[in-house]
Amino acid sequence: MKILILGAGQVGRTAADHLSREEANEVTVVDVNEDVLRELQDRLDVRTVAGSAAHPTVLEAAGTPTTPSARRCLGSTDCRSTFSSIPSSW
Repeated sequence: MKILILGAGQVGRTAADHLSREEANEVTVVDVNEDVLRELQDRLDVRTVAGSAAHPTVLEAAGTPTTPSARRCLGSTDCRSTFSSIPSSW
């Protein structure tokens, strides 16, 4: 399953850790902190995308149109509303 995690805070990192352990999961993590993303990529089998999850181009780069499942791990209201407005037909 393709899983997109928006935010690499404590909850996002923990979710990535657990979800990436299952071979069937393809996990992508989006965050603005490139150092945290680099650490995740070094430690886990995940794809990372640097940028704000509030920007449609970043979400597109992360593969949102083909991601059937998403775990929202973020504290910003504008990110949540942006993610919620993505059409389900993507």
